[in-house]
Amino acid sequence: MSPARTVWTVARREVTTRIRTRSFLISTGAILAVLVGYAALVLFIGQQGRTAEVGFTGQANAIATPFESTATRLGTEVRTSQVPDQATGERLLADGELNALVTGAPDALNLVVRDTPPPRIRTALDEVVRQQALDAELAMAGLEPAEVHAVLAGAHVQVRSLEPADPQRGQRLGVAIGAGAVLYFFLISFGQAVAQGVVEEKTSRVVEILLSTIRPAQLLAGKVLGIGLAGLVQFALVGGIGMLAAVGTGALALPSSALLGTALWTLVWFLLGFALYATVLAAAASLVSRQEDLQGVVTPVIMALVVPFVVGVSLLPSDPESPVGAALSLVPGFSPVLMPMRTALGVAAPWEAALAVLLDLVALAVLIRVGGRVYAGAVLRSGARTSLRDALRRS
Repeated sequence: MSPARTVWTVARREVTTRIRTRSFLISTGAILAVLVGYAALVLFIGQQGRTAEVGFTGQANAIATPFESTATRLGTEVRTSQVPDQATGERLLADGELNALVTGAPDALNLVVRDTPPPRIRTALDEVVRQQALDAELAMAGLEPAEVHAVLAGAHVQVRSLEPADPQRGQRLGVAIGAGAVLYFFLISFGQAVAQGVVEEKTSRVVEILLSTIRPAQLLAGKVLGIGLAGLVQFALVGGIGMLAAVGTGALALPSSALLGTALWTLVWFLLGFALYATVLAAAASLVSRQEDLQGVVTPVIMALVVPFVVGVSLLPSDPESPVGAALSLVPGFSPVLMPMRTALGVAAPWEAALAVLLDLVALAVLIRVGGRVYAGAVLRSGARTSLRDALRRS
């Protein structure tokens, strides 16, 4: 067979083996179930807590209409209702059918709640009470309250921003952190799957049979490609359904072009990042022959993923245009986590993303060459851990 066909044969075996395993199916189903369940829970909680039920009884009914308009102006949706008496209102409050009950005369209102008064309802009610008191004082002074309110409504400060704030910054930040977290999780999970697969083949001596017919570089490339494709399936399912759930629940209202661009760049960086880290992890795993020794060789590689993720979630939210974040996002190995986060925030210039891709491709070419030599020199050696120098010398 040609080298390309040999690599694809190994990759196809890895894909079919991984996707058909019970652990892969269960983990994929569990992640999707959690995503859908979380989205449904957020939607349910949002619908339940969107409108507050406030009851009014006795003379307090006189301020029900101004209270409702004031609450709406302050961004709180309320629905008012007339309650026959205070005892009935307190019973409805105890049963959870009301969020608050307003009693008393307009100049001496009482707010009755089940435990803690909802802050926005109390703020709206306090403003109505102050407005009532102000109107009374204006009337006593011989002034027309409506005219005074009209004058006050027109008195405000003119604001001019040199750099207007992005109204969608919060949502962009959420997408950025989500993209970084998903990349971090999948790169670690499937990168370690490559390392474990290498050690399993060494332990079971399967690698000796495989290398009797194909070259080490072809086996390494097929393994990385196959597990990468299996990871891509799960990555695309989780990312796609997660984004659809966020849009469906109203948690995301970004333009479709921005979401599509973020999704495509995240996919690109998953492919590049996985190729980088899987190659290094496979080469590192070939140095040992037991699963017990695997953690010692993969931990330094995993730390290279932890650093950019920590930098991203701690630095970028407070300073998206940080020079440190911009510089680190161009470093191969850091780019797969940091660059998609900066792209989602809208602070990465196109030339920066293109340069980061180019640098990562150069690094990948070097790593494939060096990692292939390490893998070829160490994968057939069993027993004690092989040193990096010995693996390169024997390749």
